[in-house]
Amino acid sequence: MILNPKDQITASQTAIITINFILGTGILTLPRTSVEKVKTPDVWISVLLGGLIAMMVGVIIVKLSQKFPGRTFYQYSQEIVGKWIGGGFSLLVLCYFLTTSGFQIRAMAEVTGLLLLEGTPIWAIIMPFMWIGLYLIMGGINSIARLFEIIFPITVFLFLLVVLLSIGIFEINHLRPVLGLGIMPVLKGVKTTSLAFSGPEIMLLLLAFMQNPNKAVKTVLVGVSVPLIFYMITVVMVIGALSIDGVVTRTWPTIDLIRSFEVPGLIFERFESLLLVIWIMQLFSTFTITYYAAALGLAQLFKKNIHPCMYVLLPVIYIIAMTPGNTNDLFKLGDMVGNMALYLFGGLPLLLLIVTSWKGRKHEAKG
Repeated sequence: MILNPKDQITASQTAIITINFILGTGILTLPRTSVEKVKTPDVWISVLLGGLIAMMVGVIIVKLSQKFPGRTFYQYSQEIVGKWIGGGFSLLVLCYFLTTSGFQIRAMAEVTGLLLLEGTPIWAIIMPFMWIGLYLIMGGINSIARLFEIIFPITVFLFLLVVLLSIGIFEINHLRPVLGLGIMPVLKGVKTTSLAFSGPEIMLLLLAFMQNPNKAVKTVLVGVSVPLIFYMITVVMVIGALSIDGVVTRTWPTIDLIRSFEVPGLIFERFESLLLVIWIMQLFSTFTITYYAAALGLAQLFKKNIHPCMYVLLPVIYIIAMTPGNTNDLFKLGDMVGNMALYLFGGLPLLLLIVTSWKGRKHEAKG
């Protein structure tokens, strides 16, 4: 499948897609998963280190993709390591995007069922979102980018509003002492926090669509920095309000934080609805971009038109989304997706970049 030259996006649109991809379930679950590992109030340091690692991975991915302008990972991986090995790597990346898509749509259905549509069957929540997602991605990367540009400022505004409202129950003492048990607990949490920044890998595909690929390094750094700020604020506010012990016992600590404060005199009292508005949009964003990435992979690997591939993958995503029996199974699936990201994108792009550079030098030496 050859990319449509009209289907191009700007550097700012690329950054916004990366931001929206990263800001999935992390805001709702990161405080609990990271506190379980670190067990001290220094979680924010682990989040910072996780963000810096994600930036490094993002830059490596960009440097690799820049060597093959106008082509996605699915197309150039076979050129680097041969048809079969490259095809195998591409298939693994496709499976990763497919599983992530199923996980995100199920997480969205769980949170929606918990807070908005109590008693509604999960399938009845998932299906409308899936069809809307299919309708969106049929328009290509441009349609996705334009929707994300609408979602992003709404997310920033509502998030800052919720944070400002929760300052009243914030206790700075819950964050002390800093490094009371040394650096080791902080390092234990780095893997968990790094997984929350899964997202820079979308640059393996997005660079092929960029109008100005030379700006890609700056784009990916901005794309990771904004979620890093969001995650830092969330973790600090949640631990400051609920304490370490309070966070561990809650499934969705960020929602519980919003539920635990009141602003007297306001007509609007259920502030978790604000957070829910943001995260239904964010989870939908991650679902659509990963769905598109998987469909693009299928189309390019088998040299087919992308639209039939979108229809073929729809029931597969539904099956993945319906596989977890309960919330605990969903979190296990989330851990599996995170580990896939760690093994696939933690080392593979660097390895391929080294092979490409070595091949380039060898070619120059021959010339």
